[in-house]
Amino acid sequence: MTRHRPPKHAPLGGNADRIYAKKKVNYFKQANSILDEFDKILIVKCDNVQSLQMQHVRQSLRGKATVLMGKNTQLRKILNDRTEAGGEKQLQMYDKIIGEGLLRGNVGFILTNGEIKDVKKLVDENKIQAPARVGSIAPLDVVVPAGNTGLEPTKTSFFQALNIGTKITKGTVEILKDEKVIKKGEKVGSSEATLLQMLGIKPFFYGLELQWVYDNGCVYGPEVLDITDDDMKEKLQLGISRVTGLSLGSGFTTSLSMPHVLMNAFKQAMAVTISTDYTAEKQKVLKESILSGKAAAAPAPAAAAPKAVAKPEAKPSAPAEKKKEAPPAEEEDEDMGLGLFD
Repeated sequence: MTRHRPPKHAPLGGNADRIYAKKKVNYFKQANSILDEFDKILIVKCDNVQSLQMQHVRQSLRGKATVLMGKNTQLRKILNDRTEAGGEKQLQMYDKIIGEGLLRGNVGFILTNGEIKDVKKLVDENKIQAPARVGSIAPLDVVVPAGNTGLEPTKTSFFQALNIGTKITKGTVEILKDEKVIKKGEKVGSSEATLLQMLGIKPFFYGLELQWVYDNGCVYGPEVLDITDDDMKEKLQLGISRVTGLSLGSGFTTSLSMPHVLMNAFKQAMAVTISTDYTAEKQKVLKESILSGKAAAAPAPAAAAPKAVAKPEAKPSAPAEKKKEAPPAEEEDEDMGLGLFD
């Protein structure tokens, strides 16, 4: 099919007679059908992703999500056309995705109606380890560990270029301490890439990187997906405690502060009952226990237990003393009842 381009300075609306290639027409048709089918969109960055790696991603997501890749200008054109066609859903897509400038760089769509966390997990599992390439942007800091490298002394020039302290040990180069050779967000230089290649270090993991999530009109970052149920529970408990404290401090009773209000009222009523002669029927037992000191004296028997045990230990000594006094009584029995003058 012949493709006709409009003149450079064509007036607005002059593209009505433009004829597009059949391949592009089919792409637009397929993209619109996919957008009609799914409600959740994951905007992913696909720098340094190989074609074979992309194929593995598509296979792992089969039946759960659909990958829609293309130029960001094409994706913006599709969303703009859907917005002009009307509809609340299309208008939300335009405002949230196009209006906030989320389609920048080498990006694509992953569309699904299922759980976004499951899709993200499958995408992260398809990342591959790769060496540092010259001119690429480092996604993280790279640190060369201390120790023997096994390299010959002739390779010390690479370490000197990066200001890495070394020494020669048994004919090999040894790094004295851990050194950071690449910082996150900086371009990888030729010396850094060569050194890491000689050391056999592959510091980077490349794959589809999640940038934004569109979920039924809401747009948020990937960090929201890392929130666990325990984190949500902790945040909820913190909010409940703050609302309860505000309610108690302002005197405005709510369902959260009602248990505390009832408990404080019971304490005040109990204090009045104890300080006066009036006794409510349900407070009688509690009042008697408080006034008698049973609650405070309850631990006393345990403390006095050693004294009660100590008394029986002294009883066996008494019979021993009586046995010692018994012999004089036997001497008196030897007179056989005779008097002095008998």
